[in-house]
This record gives sequence, C-alpha cells and structure tokens, in this order.
Amino acid sequence: MKRVILFVTLLLLLAGPAVTSATAQAKLTYPPMLDQGYNDMYNLEFQQAHQVFAQYMQQHPADPMGPVSDAAAYLFSEFHRTGVLDMGLFTNDDNYLSHKKDKLDPQLKVSFDAALDKADHLADAALSKNPNDANALFAKTLVYGLHADYASLLERKDITGFEYTKTASLYAHRLLALEPHAYDAYLAVGLENYILGLKPAPVRWLLQMAGGETNKDVGEHDVTLAATQGHYLAPLAKLLLAVAAVRDKDKTKARELLSSLAKQFPGNPLYARQLARLG
Repeated sequence: MKRVILFVTLLLLLAGPAVTSATAQAKLTYPPMLDQGYNDMYNLEFQQAHQVFAQYMQQHPADPMGPVSDAAAYLFSEFHRTGVLDMGLFTNDDNYLSHKKDKLDPQLKVSFDAALDKADHLADAALSKNPNDANALFAKTLVYGLHADYASLLERKDITGFEYTKTASLYAHRLLALEPHAYDAYLAVGLENYILGLKPAPVRWLLQMAGGETNKDVGEHDVTLAATQGHYLAPLAKLLLAVAAVRDKDKTKARELLSSLAKQFPGNPLYARQLARLG
C-alpha cells in the first residue's frame, strides 16, 4: 500500500491554541488560492493547478506553502500518468509485487525537486526566525512526505521512502505539539504504522528490520483523523482508507469513501472507475 506513503501525499492541519507569544504568530492558515489549486490538482487539472500555485508564489514569495504545493501537483500528475493510484495495485499483494516500475519523466523530476528545494529553504528561513512557525513546520512535513511518495511509489525505493517518512513524521509531531487541530499532519504521523502495516509481507518485514512500526490500528486512527477533519490532504487520506477497506473486504466502507471522492471531484474519473470495480 506504498502508493500512498504519500502523498505524499503526501502528505497536512487546522488552527490550535497558542502556547507562547511566538506560537501566537504561527497559526496555520488556508488561503483560498491554495484551496483552488489543490481542488484543481485532485480534479486532474494539473496545468490549472500549476498556474494557481505560480500566482500564489508571486504574491507570497516568502511562503513555503507555494512551492511545496506546486511540487504536489507535479507528483500527482506523475501518479496519474503512471497509474500509481490505481487501487488494484495495492489491494492485492501479487499485483503490487509483480508490477513493473514505470519509466519516469526526468524533466518532471527536475521541476519537482526544484520546487521542494525552494520550499525547504523558505521553511528553514522562517524557522530560523521563529522555531514555532506552524506554517513552516507544515511545509517541512509536506516536503519530506512528498519526497517519500516519489521514492516509494514511483522509484520503488522502499528504504529511502521510509527514511523520508520518518523525517516527515518528526516535523508533523512538532506541528501537532503547537497545533493539535492541524489534522492534515496526522496523515504523516499515521503513515508509518498504517501504510507499512498494509504493505506486502516481504516489504513489511524488510521495513520492520529497518526500525519501522507496523501497527495498522494505530495508523488507521491517525489517517481517519486526516480523512474526516483534514484540509489539503483529506482526499488522499480517504483514498488510503478505501484501499484498506477493500483489503479488509469491507466493500460498504470502500463504496462510501469512493462515492464521496467521486462527488467532490467530478473531473477525476479514477474514483468512479474504482467504485465500479466494487460491483
């Protein structure tokens, strides 16, 4: 079920109580322009998403959420092109283990890495001024979560993806200590347990030897929080829950989740197609 080490998704977050005067300046915000860009991305309108994120970056050059969101759009476009988010690939261990690695777009990888590097530098600059900057911590969570998604789901480098996931989780925990209602961050926190617990046994054993935790129930609790109360990453969390429901032979839950996604993103045929497979 690595495809969704992702998003990362990968991976995001709501306003929580301030702890100090420094954190009072660090509340997460959800600019409407970024909402529009993510909506375009989930609807597979990738060029529109890039245009929106480019406009946001022009207006907010110091905000790391602009370039990290642009990187997410690059990642999802490659997911779409290669069919990585096809549930059939992850609901059956044989399908996953026998699936050949797709030829990746090298120019997209250059653009993806450049966007993540820019976001990482901007986030570090913000954290150097205020270590409790929630927006910067969220951006760092996404930077490492998206690196993890690319490495694990596209390059099929499980250990590399796992290492990125661990770092994303560290930043997510820092964010949640400041903003307990930053529900998108629970996706990063829950991915290690939830996703590793769903991977085929050979991959799971390998990652356990590398120090990974594979408690599916603990992970499911966190991913459910992201799916039900998250913001930018809620659709991805719902897709992960749908995959797990199919693996658990809970078609009712899978239909409910996929129906919600199909209704929310009518421009994306993936959800309706996978819903039809359930019969």
